[in-house]
Amino acid sequence: MIRKASEATVVVGQKFSGPGEAWSAQILNEGEFAGKGRLFNYMVLKPGVGVGKHRHSGDFEAYYILEGEGRYDDNGKEVVVGKGDITICHDGEEHAIYNAGPEDLKLVALILFTGK
Repeated sequence: MIRKASEATVVVGQKFSGPGEAWSAQILNEGEFAGKGRLFNYMVLKPGVGVGKHRHSGDFEAYYILEGEGRYDDNGKEVVVGKGDITICHDGEEHAIYNAGPEDLKLVALILFTGK
């Protein structure tokens, strides 16, 4: 199967319990995870936009930073992240990410089920 970029499901103005609204394009759509996950998106956070702090239960989430700089809340510890960094929020943990830089923060987000 091939999905052309022009066929991606794009969500503009998506709220993630943080400041501002994000832009995202689904890399995999609902039903394409073979029961193993629920989100695989390319996301763009404009300066000042973020994904608010939230806890994972029954799944885990990883962010791969493609461009820009952000502040990542790793269970209450703030860390600056940038291009090439990977964050992992394990089952039962909390995290958040905010675009703290002057440029767009571009990342890939993946949520997979843990089977617990």
